[in-house]
Amino acid sequence: MARRKKTWPPEYGVPDEESPELTAEDFARARPIIEVFPDIVEAAERLGRPKIENPKEHVSLRLDPVIIRAFKEDGPGWQGRINDALLKVVKRRKPAKRKRSSR
Repeated sequence: MARRKKTWPPEYGVPDEESPELTAEDFARARPIIEVFPDIVEAAERLGRPKIENPKEHVSLRLDPVIIRAFKEDGPGWQGRINDALLKVVKRRKPAKRKRSSR
């Protein structure tokens, strides 16, 4: 049995016996993946992190270098520790008195 010599690297995009060029008839028979594999599509839509009720917001914030150094000294998670420190301040804060509007 004669072995066929394969060329290396293969010519990408060139049809061969393993992946022949699709014809107009092939395209006419094609169906959307949601019709053929609905379970796979549904599973793919659930990939990634679950949605959380109150996601954090991305902000750009300038802080003094001494603050950054102090939080970074404690290792990974320093941004979360800054968030926790700010939350403590917000929770301790007294609500501002509302001014009555004159009508």
